Amino acid sequence: MPFALTMCPIKFLKQKAFIENMTIEIVVYTIDSALKAQQGGADRIELCDNPAEGGTTPSHGTIETVRKNLTIDVFVMIRPRGGDFCYSNDEFHAMKQDIDQCKKLSVDGVVFGILKPDGTIDKERCKELIDRARPMKVTCHRAFDMTCEPFEALEACIQSGFDRILTSGQRLKAIEGVELIAELKTKAGNRVNIMPGSGVNENTVEEIVKKTGVREIHFSATTFRESEMKYRNLKIAGMGDDEGAEFKLRSVDPARIKLMRDLAEKVADKKN
Repeated sequence: MPFALTMCPIKFLKQKAFIENMTIEIVVYTIDSALKAQQGGADRIELCDNPAEGGTTPSHGTIETVRKNLTIDVFVMIRPRGGDFCYSNDEFHAMKQDIDQCKKLSVDGVVFGILKPDGTIDKERCKELIDRARPMKVTCHRAFDMTCEPFEALEACIQSGFDRILTSGQRLKAIEGVELIAELKTKAGNRVNIMPGSGVNENTVEEIVKKTGVREIHFSATTFRESEMKYRNLKIAGMGDDEGAEFKLRSVDPARIKLMRDLAEKVADKKN
């Protein structure tokens, strides 16, 4: 009897801790950012290229280097170009090849979404890519937010086999779409994970977690560091873009990741 009394509370505490833990996913665009995300305690990264395009597939060399240097989960964006999510046959072929490369490099997961011209999820093509990707995990990215009917899209994602959906609640920022995110999570149940993203930061994360009950959040924790270049040709500053932009290197702030986890898990503690 004393042994049983000792064991029960321990088991309860372990279960409770599991429920309260948040999964923190950081979107990164550089090798340095990936390393900083791990340093900050992220559980997973979404590795992309081209932040100005909303994220595209990074190079083979970048994926390989990041995979070799990180112990946390690495998910890779599978998106052959910026713009819409309605792809040609050639672009679809490229996505399949990129997924194959990710599998060879022991990536943990891939992230993509394909729509039909009418604004619905292309279930057939998505399922083909998901089947090809296994045993990697698969996330439907914010193509979901461009669909014409979110609850129909939710069911289509589940039928296709996605493991999670990244969404801002079909609004520009997740805080603006928080009511829809909460409804999606309720309707999804245990069938697919709902993960808020876009504008998730120190000022919004507590309200988002409180109102939705999500256990995964996606954000960038962006910061910029100065280039180590001593010589700078000011006659072509910014190479046609923002002045001096080539000397401002995108990175991730590990301290912001730790703060965001604290804020999110504080709310989770209160809800439990």
